[in-house]
Amino acid sequence: MSKVKQVLRMHAQGFSNRCIADKPGLYKGTVNNYVNRVKNHGYRIEDLLALDDSVLESKLFAGNPVYKEERFEAFKSEIAYLEKELQRPHVTCYLLWQEYKGKYPNGYGYSQFCFHLGQLLKARKPESILEHHPGEKLFVDFAGDKESHIVQCRNASFAICTCYNNSS
Repeated sequence: MSKVKQVLRMHAQGFSNRCIADKPGLYKGTVNNYVNRVKNHGYRIEDLLALDDSVLESKLFAGNPVYKEERFEAFKSEIAYLEKELQRPHVTCYLLWQEYKGKYPNGYGYSQFCFHLGQLLKARKPESILEHHPGEKLFVDFAGDKESHIVQCRNASFAICTCYNNSS
């Protein structure tokens, strides 16, 4: 969820601008700016919260015309397919971009394709910060290709790598 939506939701719940600024880590002036833009344009907060992040920001901050282009709308219509394809093994952004350029010759270049894909996928995924304490839980990462064969051995050893990083 974008910070603009967080600010608008908290404002609709009746929080003061100073209190709102503390939660997502914004300056009070930024919160005032967001709230004043909504009031000056005459929008209802409930209507704005129902919009996608890119549409909401284009309404409040009209400085970025990229979200009004036809090729962005065409790209946005492909996002569900792109997201599904990216989950398959050995599918890269470059392969998807080549397929996209074949379908839309006047579409985005590779760098803009990756940027917009990342932004749209980030906007679709809800984020939450989980706090993990060392030694409390064991997480096993089964990333990569599956083994196609099993090695039989008499003496098996199991190695554990204990990494602790509070930012992950």
